[in-house]
Amino acid sequence: MHRPDTTIMAFGGKAPRIHDSAFIAPGCRIIGDVEIGPDASIWYNCVLRGDVTRIVIGARSNVQDGTVIHCDGPMPGAPDGFPTLIGDDVLIGHMAMLHGTVIEDRGFVGFAAQTMNGCVIEREGMLAAGALLAPGKRIPARQLWSGRPATFMRDLDDRMIAGLQMGVGHYVENARRHAALYDGQIDGTAEG
Repeated sequence: MHRPDTTIMAFGGKAPRIHDSAFIAPGCRIIGDVEIGPDASIWYNCVLRGDVTRIVIGARSNVQDGTVIHCDGPMPGAPDGFPTLIGDDVLIGHMAMLHGTVIEDRGFVGFAAQTMNGCVIEREGMLAAGALLAPGKRIPARQLWSGRPATFMRDLDDRMIAGLQMGVGHYVENARRHAALYDGQIDGTAEG
């Protein structure tokens, strides 16, 4: 499981818990109270820092290259703090920044989008590329929000949801191919 230039480190007595089938790419930093589920993938140069409360990545979810995930500990008005909890079959685009956010099953966060403490993206909800979801905002199920700050754009139809779920399957399979490369099962020079 250990890849070149990867940090998987305990902090404050809590160590990351990573399912054997998950793919962790080189360059990742996974610190503290972080749980990563079956067939999930954490791509190149991501940071998941569970040093003040927990981060959970569900089954088959992917966190794409350069994403930063953090959280906040207990504070006035929020005795449990703001963990970052990502459900199953979630797509997180490249260079996203998620902080103290809940993303329910089959949610989507676009490239370079940002979420802040107390945000919720409900099941099959979508935050568009480059959008900023302000603290405490909630994207209802099957809605697309966009902009800075993000606001409602439109409802998502079945075709759009099906396309996003094809992306989940692609990332599960692609992660297996990358893992095989690092585990010496295939020769990267012959990969086509």
